[in-house]
Amino acid sequence: MITTAFIISAFATLFVIIDPIALTPIFATMTQGTPAQQRRRIALRACLVAFFILAAFTVFGEALMHFIGISMPAFRVAGGILLFLTALEMLFERRTKRREDQAGDEPDPSHDPSVFPLAVPLLAGPGAIATVILLAGQVPGITGTFTVIGMTAVVLLVVFISLQASALLERALGKTGINVATRLLGMLLAALAVQFVLDGLRDFSFVSV
Repeated sequence: MITTAFIISAFATLFVIIDPIALTPIFATMTQGTPAQQRRRIALRACLVAFFILAAFTVFGEALMHFIGISMPAFRVAGGILLFLTALEMLFERRTKRREDQAGDEPDPSHDPSVFPLAVPLLAGPGAIATVILLAGQVPGITGTFTVIGMTAVVLLVVFISLQASALLERALGKTGINVATRLLGMLLAALAVQFVLDGLRDFSFVSV
């Protein structure tokens, strides 16, 4: 059964791990000097590609794990650790710097950055992929799967809107505001990551939570 708490948790977790606030100034830098219509196409294509990648892992991720012999509790613990490391990077600004480096890896300025590095790995990176698999595993069945896919679509819609307003948002928040927001999101992600680990350990029956 899908609860309101699960829907809110799924949205919050995906929002924090994808982190559109930190991604927005990077997108503005990557598309600097690009006409507004082309920037809109780049943002739309990036969000669509990321959606299909994350939806595929939501549907087939757990089956793939079973095929290679990984249990869901083990993946919850591993995914929680991965998300916790991501949270530490957000708290110490390492994640933003890495994203900026990835965005700057493209040597040809005329190349469309929508697939790389925007869709992968900035939107549908390892953390986001692990998150959708973990969330889908919390509520097995078609209802849970479609709920996670729906929340993924909602978060990516927020990403698309924020990318459209990238210049305005960057000016409004400024570098300091973006840094503060990223650290707050990092704290939230750290707590969510710990909860994933505790859920995995509980399923292993190692601890009683």
